[in-house]
Formats: sequence, structure tokens, C-alpha cells
Amino acid sequence: MIECEGLVKIYKTDDLEVVALQGLNLKVEDGELMAIIGNSGSGKSTLLNTLGGLDRPSAGQVKVGPWDLLKITEEELVQYKRETVGFIWQNNARNLLPYLTALENVEMPMMLSGKTDRAYAKQLLEWVGLKERMHNKLHQLSGGEQQRVAIAISLSNRPKLLLADEPTGSVDTATSDIIMGIFRRLNREIGITIVIVTHDMTLASKVDRVVAIRDGLTSTEFIKRNPNMTDGTELAHSMGKGLNNVHEAYVVVDRVGRLQVPKEYLTSLGIKDKASMEFDGERIIISSPKSLGGNSHEK
Repeated sequence: MIECEGLVKIYKTDDLEVVALQGLNLKVEDGELMAIIGNSGSGKSTLLNTLGGLDRPSAGQVKVGPWDLLKITEEELVQYKRETVGFIWQNNARNLLPYLTALENVEMPMMLSGKTDRAYAKQLLEWVGLKERMHNKLHQLSGGEQQRVAIAISLSNRPKLLLADEPTGSVDTATSDIIMGIFRRLNREIGITIVIVTHDMTLASKVDRVVAIRDGLTSTEFIKRNPNMTDGTELAHSMGKGLNNVHEAYVVVDRVGRLQVPKEYLTSLGIKDKASMEFDGERIIISSPKSLGGNSHEK
């Protein structure tokens, strides 16, 4: 569904140039439910905006389904955003029109594309648990209910890919669990590919794969040890130990064979600009050049 290779995004102003993505590699299979994590400024939201067609990539490759987002025309971009991708913002004000009912909000994207389907709009609101609230206006709905309306809106034109930017960032834990349950159900029942950007480690533990981004590069992947595990309780009780309690960690290898080793690993070994590397037939051993046999890190 998604293939990024050497993806670069540079923001330019009159006197400033910011490299938000500096050669990012990422593959997402059709039908995956996965999360992207990273600190503020790591490039995760830039990646989501690029995949959503909101930002144009500067260089590299980025393909979503049959679409090449580096070469796509403005006319094709409109079609892409209407038919292929759905987007959920953290800020409900960017998703919703306050003077319309929940049902009218869901129908609006359909009207813009000339494919209004009230029965399907009602079905979407039932899927997100708002069957009894679909005729309410937004001021009559809680923040969590408004976010569920936003999920229904994002699905109104039957997209192949759903992108969610911090979808639980402004709701309580109970509502977050409800929203995550909706994502899992949609992923399982209609097979839609879902990519969630989040800093919520508990939410990240409830997806099958997590990709960490640092400094505009993918650095580490975490694959769930038990794909049937959906409860993030274990992780919530051990936040200091990271995702490793429920996920297996992998270092990313790019197309030319370079390992993107997390910076904290190198720092712990005292490695700055050079590292000693050995291959013993089974393992690659990375260590500080000053170290002889000790203080090594095996991959």
C-alpha cells in the first residue's frame, strides 16, 4: 500500500531551509494496522501530511497504491485525496463543520465528490457507535463523540488508506480505548490500511507494528510478539522499559545495506563517528573502536 524510499521533504522560506525528512524508508503492506512514533520534530507528522497529499515530497520515492506522489499532477492529487486516502486530525475543528449534524458532516465529502449515499453515511455512524446521536449537532456531542464523527467522515468516500494524526490526543483513556477498538474493527472487517501517528505508547502497543522515526529517518521497527495481544496493560505498567515488553525490536536496513542504528545505542557504546564491526559467521558485532572484545553490541 505504501512504499517510501529515500524520501526527502525540505521546507523553504526566504531565509530558512528545514529538512524535515532526510531519506526516510518505509513500507506498509495492504491491510496493515500500524503506528508511527517519534518525538516532536522527528518528522512523523510531515510523513503523514506527505502520504495524505497535503505536502509535496522534495525528492526520493513515495508511492501509495498505484499513485506516485512525487510525479502526481494537481488534478490527480484531487482525485487521490477524494478516493484513496482518508485523514483524521487531532483537532476536531479541522474535521467537522459545527453548524451541521453528525450525519450531515459525514455526507459532506460525498456531496463534494457527487456520490451522496445517506444509507452508507448512517451505517458509518452506527459503526462508530453513534446511531442514536446522528441527528445531533456538534455542540450536543462530547469531544470523544466528535472524534468518532471524524472517523466516520474519513471513511465516507470508501478510501483504501486511513491516516490518523494523534487521534486520541485530546480524549480520556476510556474514549481512547473505544477509538482504538473502532480502528481494529474497521481494519479487520473491511480490510482498510490504517497508519496512526502517536506519542501514546499504550496506544502503540495495540497495533501489530510500530515504526520509530528519529531526525527524519526511520530507525527502529517493533513487531508484536503475539499478534493476538490487543491489551496494552502490560506496557502501561512499564513505560520506562519501552515497547520491548510486547514487541520485538528490529533495526532498519536500507536498500544499499546500511543499518540505521538508534542514536542511544551508539551513545551507550561511546561511538561518535566511527565503529568497529566484525562478522563471526552468524552475528554482526558492533563496538567502540577503543574496545577490544568488551562493550560490544550484537545485531
